[in-house]
Amino acid sequence: MGTTERADRFYADQVLDRLNTRMREFVTRQEMFFLATADRHGECDNTFRAGPPGFLHVLDDRTLAYPEYRGNGVQASLGNIEENPHVGLLMMDFLRDRIGLHVNGRARVVSDDAMRRTHEGLPYDSVPGRRAQVWVEVAVEEAYIHCAKHIPHLQKVPRDGSGRAWGTDDMKRKGGDFFGAAAESPERGPFLPPPRADAATWRAEAERVLEQAEQRQSADEEDAFTGWFARDVTA
Repeated sequence: MGTTERADRFYADQVLDRLNTRMREFVTRQEMFFLATADRHGECDNTFRAGPPGFLHVLDDRTLAYPEYRGNGVQASLGNIEENPHVGLLMMDFLRDRIGLHVNGRARVVSDDAMRRTHEGLPYDSVPGRRAQVWVEVAVEEAYIHCAKHIPHLQKVPRDGSGRAWGTDDMKRKGGDFFGAAAESPERGPFLPPPRADAATWRAEAERVLEQAEQRQSADEEDAFTGWFARDVTA
């Protein structure tokens, strides 16, 4: 498309391998971001994460972490990260600066206990629906601007009613069948959930993984086992 020179200049001038001071400040006041993941086959998923300002934590200039709250149970993003650690985060400030920030990197899933042992200053949220089940830790590989040219300037207004229904399973409060998919789903054909192991099989596999982890811990204390979700993730 004839943009090679422009792209090379952008990469040379704007793409960092860490978060600089202004990027870190930008992250700490965001209340939402978009998350892109893919499974081992490259099948993509894009989703939305939100929380109070600072829920996306800057651990240092090369590491971010965010809590995974209770959701619909599909675990699409966490499942993809287990298979493929490459993620893309897009933060958009529609309200003040009308600018965006891309962060690409490698993610791993960490238990809440393990994260708090490593980072003692993490706050505990008093809202039940905003209590972390696990955390996603992202090692930053690229950080760069999303230009303001097409970003709308929005204004925050008070929400009617009781506010956000954090952690609810009430289908109406979650949006119900807003897009009318239920009436058309039979046309897709029957939904066949993936086969799931019975309890005995699952327990045997869990014990095998635990034994392997403990053996690694005995062999190398620096690679100590810290929980089911603290293992390294490979594509």
